[in-house]
Amino acid sequence: MRLTEQEKVLCASFALKKDARHWWMTVQMRRDVMAMNWQDFVTEFRAMYYNAEILAAQQDEFTSLQQGSMTVMEAVKKFEQLARLYPELVLTEKEKVRRMMKMFRTDISKQVSAGSSPPTLVSDCVSRAIRAEYWINRDKEARTQIFKARKEDKAVVKPTQSRQNTESNQKGQTSSPAQSSKQFGRNKRKGNFTGQGQQRNFLQKRNNRGREGNNIDYPSCAKCGKKHPGVCRMETNACYLCGKEGHYARNCTQNPQNQNPPHPSRNAPSQLHAVQARLEGPSIAQGRLEAPEP
Repeated sequence: MRLTEQEKVLCASFALKKDARHWWMTVQMRRDVMAMNWQDFVTEFRAMYYNAEILAAQQDEFTSLQQGSMTVMEAVKKFEQLARLYPELVLTEKEKVRRMMKMFRTDISKQVSAGSSPPTLVSDCVSRAIRAEYWINRDKEARTQIFKARKEDKAVVKPTQSRQNTESNQKGQTSSPAQSSKQFGRNKRKGNFTGQGQQRNFLQKRNNRGREGNNIDYPSCAKCGKKHPGVCRMETNACYLCGKEGHYARNCTQNPQNQNPPHPSRNAPSQLHAVQARLEGPSIAQGRLEAPEP
């Protein structure tokens, strides 16, 4: 169907929507659109939507287009829209495939270009990219399910462990009094042993000091030939310990052996009774009393 210049303008303006429709209403207010030909309409339209700044920005968008979070089909649709505006950038099928491969994500473009025969047609490139995207998403879903299952298992194990720890703590608290008493007994015995050991060490040190004092090397006496301090009491018949006459050193009250006499044995009365029985005769020892003969 052949249209006149004015009919083309009417058909194109009728297809405008939203912002473009408001723009056309402003054009109608300042121009006689009934006398406008098709070339005038294209000039007005490009001045509004395809000026130099907008064209340069869209060209940069096309050359730096990346898939990002878009699906393969969404990225291909955006690519085709910009390619129609700049057909001079994709003059050949090979150049179009190259730009499209550059647009895809790295994980997808690797699988698309894998193999001995990379794609040479746009249709082949798009179909390979769709298949690669499908298997990549499947792999991500499987990994997500595994991670989720492990996380749920850990969430189930943690309450169980906490309950076991609580029960063990309760058991430990219940048995703590008995354990404390046992520990107290052990500490008490240990303290007694320690005190006894300290007392034993003290006595041993005191005895050693006494021995050291007794081991003094005195010169030999010219009268008795023995080693002793002070005046020799051999000719005076005096006690060697206190110096008094009338007793010997073994009977002296200053003799350490006479200061702590040994305690009598528990069997001393019975032994004394046995000695008396042997001395007085068998009648008394046996507990019988015989009358004298007339």
